[in-house]
Amino acid sequence: MLDDARAGGDAAVERLLGEFREPLRRVIGLRLDPVLARRVDASDIVQDVLLEANQRLTEYLRTPGMPFHLWLRHLAQDRIIDTHRRHRQAQRRSIDKEQPLQRPAWADESSIQLAAQLVDGEETPASAAIHHELQRRLEAAMQELADDDRDIILMRHHEQLSNQDVAASLGLTEAAASMRYLRALRKLRAVLVPDEGASS
Repeated sequence: MLDDARAGGDAAVERLLGEFREPLRRVIGLRLDPVLARRVDASDIVQDVLLEANQRLTEYLRTPGMPFHLWLRHLAQDRIIDTHRRHRQAQRRSIDKEQPLQRPAWADESSIQLAAQLVDGEETPASAAIHHELQRRLEAAMQELADDDRDIILMRHHEQLSNQDVAASLGLTEAAASMRYLRALRKLRAVLVPDEGASS
């Protein structure tokens, strides 16, 4: 598809960008503040990213510095930062005073499965009974993590990026990216199971 876009033709470019519409929506949904998500539709940000990608595609194809999907992801992250800045700093009325009506996009069933693996590797009737409490604890734990730690967990677990892609996106070696991910998981586990660190 990149070769077709490089050869030219609006249809080829449209097919290429259309292929990444849903992955971009997932990236943006995971990182959009729940309060802000009430005011800004993730689809609008996706559209802005794809428009910018279309405008800069010739430049990218001439000198691709990273895989195409990671390039799009960087454009999306920049757009998310701009959106947060515009709504948090430029407006007189702070949106932080509003209570979110929805949970963060990462607070889904797959997150609960991750937390269950970190807290209790075996599925038992007791662990099934605390499913709802675990969900609440995971949301709180993810909020307590530093931005870098939360981001790498989102990249690996929710976006399902490979370690190689994470390394390229963050400008790290694959070994360093892997260690950062493992450290982030350990921090998440320490928040979920605070007493374990003292006893181990």
